[in-house]
Amino acid sequence: MDKRYEKLLSCRDYIRTRTDFVPKVALVLGSGLGGFAKELDVECEVSYADIPGFPVSTVPGHEGRFIFGTLAGVNVACMQGRVHYYEGYEIDDVVLPARLLKLLGAEILFLTNASGGVNRSFDAGDLMLITDHIAVFVPNPLIGPNIEELGTRFPDMSHIYDPALCGVIRSVAAENSIPLREGVYCQLTGPSYESPAEIRAIAALGADAVGMSTAVEAVAANHCGMRVCGISCVSNKAAGLSPTPLSHKEVQEAADKAAPLFTKLVRESIAAFGK
Repeated sequence: MDKRYEKLLSCRDYIRTRTDFVPKVALVLGSGLGGFAKELDVECEVSYADIPGFPVSTVPGHEGRFIFGTLAGVNVACMQGRVHYYEGYEIDDVVLPARLLKLLGAEILFLTNASGGVNRSFDAGDLMLITDHIAVFVPNPLIGPNIEELGTRFPDMSHIYDPALCGVIRSVAAENSIPLREGVYCQLTGPSYESPAEIRAIAALGADAVGMSTAVEAVAANHCGMRVCGISCVSNKAAGLSPTPLSHKEVQEAADKAAPLFTKLVRESIAAFGK
């Protein structure tokens, strides 16, 4: 058996010693967005550090735990914080949580993050529905022997972000008068922010927002048969588009500002997924 799959099974078996909860939706909360977990009727919490072999987040704003609970009658597994490639983890470990959520029973992976606005019309605090992504600047998580238990060797990526789920999020935004941008998200490695020249380059490729996570998780989830959707909180204008230097503090402050609308959009979208 593939050692990566053995590790996944070991993580799953440990969580099953703590809870038999089976989620329908898996929700990944990005930088500054961890407060959403308060929306859940909690059944169980599991710290990443307690799971043998599980990668642990080292970034401020990422609490580092699974929260299992219900929201509007929908079973949700919430990741309060994620791990990133720039923390020094192998790409297999970066996507291990997404694959683990599939093994725990999740059908939908709802990704969120904080990003820099590449599209000049975007402002700090905007919410962007991710309709596609550019992931060619980070290692593909499917490199290496295929894990046959998860999916096919050459998975199609024509619709990584499920069109039906995107339609639900659009409808929820419209019904609740929540302004919602749409666009293409580009993942770079980090941890340094991008240079102005790099921002001009990815803008020319068609990116609307840029960040240091999410796309590789979406690829891995798509590979193992999960339906994927995502919302990005634009925390700042990207390098060269703003007169001020970029900082992680700015990212967290913008996420805090956007939190009420973000919370409402995610909460109502998950409720709609359950219908």
